[in-house]
Amino acid sequence: MKWVLLLFFLVAGCAQTGPQESLPEMTDMKLESPAFANGGNIPLKYGCEGEGVSPPLEIRDAPNGTKSFALVLDDPDSPSHKFVHWVAFNISPGTGVSPGTISIPEGTSPGTSGKNSFGRMGYGGPCPPPGPAHNYRFRVYALNATLNLPAGATKEQLDAAMRGHILGQAELRGMYGT
Repeated sequence: MKWVLLLFFLVAGCAQTGPQESLPEMTDMKLESPAFANGGNIPLKYGCEGEGVSPPLEIRDAPNGTKSFALVLDDPDSPSHKFVHWVAFNISPGTGVSPGTISIPEGTSPGTSGKNSFGRMGYGGPCPPPGPAHNYRFRVYALNATLNLPAGATKEQLDAAMRGHILGQAELRGMYGT
């Protein structure tokens, strides 16, 4: 029995061929908005009851080697837990005022727009049904590549394309409801 176990461990150890993929070092990247604090209320201006424009966002402390960013806004409190309000990708890291800092002005859709759950491209502001306020998650991903995705790609397509390319990520949460 000892020989069988020894043989098993020898074969298992030799089964790995080629170099091992090392994961990139994660950073303390941040996503912030001058329009609302993390966990605070998203102003009505940015939702369906207001102007419906995207809030200004700032990405700070992006990791070295970032070639592009991807951005997703979703509503985890929606009945499906999967309602997506915004998908954007191939956002240039060269849009900031200093290295590692990217500013996305209010009302803009940076990079290439994907399709949201409203069936439209670009930003679709918070618009929960009557009742308690919903949580909204803005997530940004620093990538080591630009993605070969067409405009109108879905969040699921974006998730698949980002696999193996994420250098860092950050999240900003906000509450919205009337």
